[in-house]
Amino acid sequence: MITIKSAREIEAMDRAGDFLASIHIGLRDLIKPGLDLWEVEEYVRRRCKEENVLPLQIGVDGQVMDYPYATCCGLNDEVAHAFPRHYILQDGDLLKVDMVLSEPLDKAVLDVSKLDFDNVSAMKQHTQSYSGGLADSCWAYEVGQVSDEVKNLMQVTKECLYIGIEKAVVGNRIGDIGAAIQEHAEKQGYGVVRDLVGHGVGPTMHEEPMVPHYGKAGRGLRLREGMVLTIEPMINTGTWEIDTDMETGWAHKTIDGGLSCQYEHQFVITKGGPIILTSQGEEGTY
Repeated sequence: MITIKSAREIEAMDRAGDFLASIHIGLRDLIKPGLDLWEVEEYVRRRCKEENVLPLQIGVDGQVMDYPYATCCGLNDEVAHAFPRHYILQDGDLLKVDMVLSEPLDKAVLDVSKLDFDNVSAMKQHTQSYSGGLADSCWAYEVGQVSDEVKNLMQVTKECLYIGIEKAVVGNRIGDIGAAIQEHAEKQGYGVVRDLVGHGVGPTMHEEPMVPHYGKAGRGLRLREGMVLTIEPMINTGTWEIDTDMETGWAHKTIDGGLSCQYEHQFVITKGGPIILTSQGEEGTY
C-alpha cells in the first residue's frame, strides 16, 4: 500500500536524514588508503551509540540469514548489500557505503548505548518494531588516487541520481524517473542494474512504490505530493546483470567483473518540487 506522509512523519524522517548525512560527511575524512574497512562499520556503530540512533539494517530478513551489520560496504565490482569486513583499503578502490538509520531517540524510551549490536536476534526485536522517522542513503567514495574509469563512473552515477530526482515531481510518473536515468547512463556506455530498485520509505525502510532506474517515460504510477521515495541508481561499467552470493544471500556483484557505483538520496515530493531529506549540503558540490 502506498501512503502519503504527514508533516509529522516527514519532520521525523528529516531529523533522521540530517544524522545520516552527518555520518557520510564524517566518512569523507575517514576513508583513505590503509584503513581497515571494518573501521567504517565501527565508526557508524560508535556514532549511533553516542547519539542514540538505531542502525535499522541489523536484523533485516534475508533468504539465508538476517542482515547482521549497520552498514553495507561494497568494493569495486560489488553492487549492493556487501558485508563490512577486515580488508585494508587500497589506493584506487571504489567504495560504496549504504545504511538505514532512525532519528535520534529519547533515551528514556530506549538507550541504544546499552544494546549489543552483535546480537542480531535481540537487535531485530528493536529494529523490526521501530516505527519512527528513518533515513536511507548510500554514497560512493574514491580511495586515494583513482583511475579515470572510476572518476567517470562516479560522475555519471551522481548525475543519474540528480536527473532522477529532478523528474520526481507532482504529476509525473514512476517511468519518467527510470527513463531519464537509463537514457543518461546508456548514452555513456554504462549498464543500469535492474534487479535492485529505489522504493518508498516509512513507516518501514522498504515500502511501495518500487522505483526502477530504467523504464519508459509516461508509464507507471503517477507521483503525488507527500510521497517519500529513494532514488539509488546502481550503474556498471559493463553489463547491467548481477550475481548474488548464495552463501549469505546478500552481496551482489557485477556478473562480468566490471565496476559498479551507487548514490542514493531519500526525498519528499512537494508542490514546489522534491526536497532531499538526506542532503549533505549544497547538492552536487561534494
